[in-house]
Amino acid sequence: MKYLFALITFIVVSTTCSAQLFSREKVQNNQTMDKQTLSWGYYFGTNNLDYKFDYNTNKGDIQIVKTYGFNVGLVGDVRVNDYINFRLEPGLVIASRNLNYPVNYFDGIPEDNLNSSDFLREVKSTYVYIPLLMRLSTKRVNNFKPFITVGIATSLNLSSNEKNPEDNSGGEFRTTKSTQFLDLGFGIDFYLYWFKFTPSIRGVFALNDELVRDLDPNSPWTGNINSMKTRGVFFNLTFR
Repeated sequence: MKYLFALITFIVVSTTCSAQLFSREKVQNNQTMDKQTLSWGYYFGTNNLDYKFDYNTNKGDIQIVKTYGFNVGLVGDVRVNDYINFRLEPGLVIASRNLNYPVNYFDGIPEDNLNSSDFLREVKSTYVYIPLLMRLSTKRVNNFKPFITVGIATSLNLSSNEKNPEDNSGGEFRTTKSTQFLDLGFGIDFYLYWFKFTPSIRGVFALNDELVRDLDPNSPWTGNINSMKTRGVFFNLTFR
């Protein structure tokens, strides 16, 4: 019972503090900022990207070692009303993923013809990422304004090697140059004295297959992959 009482007390206190934080009337910073039809800003942040694989046969999963990358870009905002905005956020996304292949992907290949580098492929990506987002906001409360975003994006991968005549037999893992994404996210606007600061988290999901297959249809690196699509998370800090 004492744990139940403590839990109820914590919930009541937390609810009271939150209500006071967001409902108590305060001096609002930058009261006219959201009334502008057009506004501009910039963002920077980090990303953690993965691949979603679909396989032709069950030979085991390719293990993906993810690393943190970097995002930077500009923000162009068009106001529709107090609750709806459209945004264009062109930027640069730098990411890297390591693919570790299971041994059984190389069945039938003599061990003498293999070395440790054959089981690993490092995929470096530099995306010119251009999302068009619809932003749905709540009513501003004091100096806070939560929101969600939904949109689509197109990207140009400057590191794709799509046209490279060499494939994995020569150590080159190739991906498509153009990829389309579904982009979903949420965040909070913080209205500070001089500017608006916005942390946000976004999930990105590729809509098309990004893998460029090897010339050999039975290639151990691409032969068993039906589709390979990027998925991941962006954490951005926006200043306007």
